[in-house]
Formats: sequence, C-alpha cells, structure tokens
Amino acid sequence: MATLGRALHIGAAAIYIGTIDAIRGRFQVHETLTQAWFLIRVTAVPSILMAIPFGVIVSAQVGNIVSELGADSMIGAAGGLGVIKQGAPMATAMLLGGAGAAAIAADLGARTVREEVDALRVMGIDPVQRLVVPRIAAMMLVAPLLNVLIIFIGVSSGFVVAVSALNVTPGSYWQSFGAFTTSIDVWVSLVKALIFGFLVVVIACQRGLEAKGGPRGVADGVNAAVVMSIAAAVVLNTVITQVVTMFFPVRMA
Repeated sequence: MATLGRALHIGAAAIYIGTIDAIRGRFQVHETLTQAWFLIRVTAVPSILMAIPFGVIVSAQVGNIVSELGADSMIGAAGGLGVIKQGAPMATAMLLGGAGAAAIAADLGARTVREEVDALRVMGIDPVQRLVVPRIAAMMLVAPLLNVLIIFIGVSSGFVVAVSALNVTPGSYWQSFGAFTTSIDVWVSLVKALIFGFLVVVIACQRGLEAKGGPRGVADGVNAAVVMSIAAAVVLNTVITQVVTMFFPVRMA
C-alpha cells in the first residue's frame, strides 16, 4: 500500500506538471509520441494474438451454454458484451502491465542506477517533468487505441467461430449484438482502459525511479512493476464492475 501510495503521488505530480507545461506551451510532444510509438510496437502484435483466442473461447463457451437453453441467437450479445466490458480492458491492462510496464521500469531503473536521474536533479531538471510526464501521456494515448483494437479483433473472431462452428446465422449474431450493446458499454470499456493504463505507468515509473543495487535492483523493479500493476488492475476492475453494474445494468439498446 505504501508503494502504491508513492506511485499515485508521482502520478498526481506528473498530472499537475503536465497540465502546467501544456498551458505554457512547453509540453514534450516529440518525446510523448516517441514513447507512444514504442508502446505500440511492443503491444500491438501481442494484443492481436491475445484477442483472437479470447474471442474464440468466449464465443465457444457461451455458445455451448446458450445452445443448451435453445437461444442460439443470443450468442452475439453474450460474447460481444463479454469482450467489450471485461475482456478488452483486462487484456489491455495485462499487455500494458506485462510489456509496457516492464519496458518503462527497465528504462528508468537503468537511468537511476547509472545516476542519470541524480544528474538531472543536480542540473535543476525535475525527473518527473522530464521522464514521467511523457510516458504517462503516451500511455494515455495508447491504452484506448489498444482497447479498441482488442474489441475489434475479439468480436470478429467470436463472430467467425459462431458462424462457422456453432451454426449461428450472421444476421442473428449481429442483431443480438446490436440489441444489447450500448454506447455506455463502449465508453465504460475505454474509461477502464485509461484508468488501468494510468495505474500501470505510474507504478512502473515509481519502481524504476526507486531502483537501487545495480542490475539486480533493476530486475527486481521490473518484476515488481509487472506484478503490482496487473494485480492492482484486477482488483480495481472488480470494484469498477460492481459500481457500473449497480448504476448501468444490462438492458436492450
């Protein structure tokens, strides 16, 4: 809890500094885009490889249960909602926590143990402003894009399985999907991806900036960043799901 508190403190400081820099026209746009492209390169292909089997599994499992009840036309609604509301945000959190957090923690940890971060402080440069703010902005840019990609691939793969293996007609699949999927579901999914992305990046930055003890300390920081970010995202997803279900229950579109 203390580590998470320090990470959230760094995140709050980064938001404040980034807002001031944006107002004054000094925001590091180039560094942000560089970090965003790096995150896309390390997560885009794994997200596709994860989304395909996830969509297939959800469609197959839900399809078997629904078929037993004689409601094959509801496979599109059940599978689509499963991917949009739970699968895509959690897959985004795991990919960003696994690949993104590891890369960020390793980069900042290496800079810390080489005393580059201390050198920035000696020169009067805030490490949070120089190193953390662009990475948070990049993560906030990449997280919803990755979430949308996983939704598209997951729903498409579920559609292929439903039509080819479960003998569901394409029209009934998309009709049930459109009947139960609302814009609120998509917006909640995107907001969850943003929250998880922010949580992942602040934990990774905190673990990297507090690395010590040479290469072993960097490795420990990377491991802690991955484990903590994914665990925190899973717990937070449970809370968000309960709150959203309470205020926005499933209903016909």
